Amino acid sequence: MAATLNRRRALGRLATGGLGVAASGLWVNALSALAREQGPHAHAAAAQAVTGGKWTPKILNPHQLATVSTLSELIIPETETPGAKAALVDRFIDEILSKAEPADRQRFQQGLSWLDSRSRTLFGKDFVSATVEQQTELLSKLAAPASREASTGVNFFTAIKSMTITGYYTTEIGLHRELGDDGVLAQATFEGCTHPEHQM
Repeated sequence: MAATLNRRRALGRLATGGLGVAASGLWVNALSALAREQGPHAHAAAAQAVTGGKWTPKILNPHQLATVSTLSELIIPETETPGAKAALVDRFIDEILSKAEPADRQRFQQGLSWLDSRSRTLFGKDFVSATVEQQTELLSKLAAPASREASTGVNFFTAIKSMTITGYYTTEIGLHRELGDDGVLAQATFEGCTHPEHQM
């Protein structure tokens, strides 16, 4: 995706052109709802999960985490404001997965495996090793209204789009730096998680 892409317009297209959570599998609905429910709490919990100055994922292995990070940045790239990587959306997703039902978490991880398998079929390499153009090509296939890709991949991409958008717009970066000049903020201030155990 081009760095000059208007992110608000891109997110609008995702939302109206196939975000499709309601029409997806139950596990997609469950993860999307959990992400919305947890919101800032999940960010705060992920921030607390730092030992010895290093954050350690609870669920995703290094390759899976790299894939989630790459995917989230493709969905919300850095432009004139920071992207999903800067907002630590990959950590948010790992935290949500740690709270998800085991079966829903397994389906998400199966989606990650499917993505690598499909990328190897198309391009001869794992998704994170493919070029940005190749990655975008595959995601465009998954996002197409009448996608011919396997439901495993389509549902997975729907889930991670929903989780990425929720994860990004429940951070200070998403709320203030991205949407702060729009006059349509859902809340006037970013209060973050209010649970006592996650207060610094």
